[in-house]
Amino acid sequence: MAQHRHIAHVWLIYHTHYQTIRRAARPRRLFGAYARLSRELTPSDARIKGLGKEIVDEFAVLRARYKTPKHPIVLAHGLLGFAELKLAGSYLPSITYWRGIREALSANQTEVITASVPPSGSIEKRAAKLAEDIAAQAQGKSVNIVAHSMGGLDARYMISQLKPAGVDVKSLITVATPHHGSPFADYLIDGIGPHYLPRLYDLWERTTGWEPSAFAQLTTKYMAEEFNVKTPDDPTVRYFSYGAMVKDRPPLLSPFRHSHWVIQGREGPNDGLVSVESSKWGTYKGTLLGVNHLDLINWSNRLRFTVQKWMGRPPSFNAVAFYLDIGDMLAKEGL
Repeated sequence: MAQHRHIAHVWLIYHTHYQTIRRAARPRRLFGAYARLSRELTPSDARIKGLGKEIVDEFAVLRARYKTPKHPIVLAHGLLGFAELKLAGSYLPSITYWRGIREALSANQTEVITASVPPSGSIEKRAAKLAEDIAAQAQGKSVNIVAHSMGGLDARYMISQLKPAGVDVKSLITVATPHHGSPFADYLIDGIGPHYLPRLYDLWERTTGWEPSAFAQLTTKYMAEEFNVKTPDDPTVRYFSYGAMVKDRPPLLSPFRHSHWVIQGREGPNDGLVSVESSKWGTYKGTLLGVNHLDLINWSNRLRFTVQKWMGRPPSFNAVAFYLDIGDMLAKEGL
């Protein structure tokens, strides 16, 4: 029930302060042109630059067979994430961050480890908890880390800076991780301003019980001038990454409508929270088209998918198929 109250309080903070933030951080007029452009883009549009391989429907359906990787897969969640959330004890089913993904990997004979790190803690604290979870569950086995969003930054810091004893990482696969920061984090923090930011952080911590250090670390300035400079890749680890983008501006009631608009204006194609450009690290495997930030962990809008089916346009992305394919790719790489 405590976690239930935390979620309600987080929503209250968002609802109370969002309009103030928007007024203070109203984008420049030039963003209007980018907003219109975002509604016109198509996968073959020549104006889309740097997408790498365009993945349209490669993961639309499950294949009959997937290879099993040699080493266990660690699933590392993003900002405000969790491994499992119980809202009413044993009275209601628990909610998992990796919806159906762990079960599918396990059914394919893959050993899966799910980490649970501080939801909005600093990268340093999240990385330390990630190392602790891996050491406790892997029991000395080498691992592959598959990380969504901020989880990729935690993993990079753990590998490069902490180098924990008893944790041997063979590969890191990041999915929509803001390796170069988020323009939306810039937009919000600049809009709130230095006068109100400490107050908002204090309110966040008192209301949720979670420290707010993560937010400032997701800015493009912090990533460029601090994190990436001090967090070099480990030459013994294989690095892979995926990005994603929605093909049209999200609908009016989408939680990503405004953030997509802001990021589109500053960095181009994005999944509603992370741009394609910021997602690139190591070997870039490609851009998932028509996929938003929550679709990537199977938190898709079921009503939207149902309507698409009625209209003869079945969904082009299945998150379970995507992660099974990552496992298959790792197996083929000898990992």
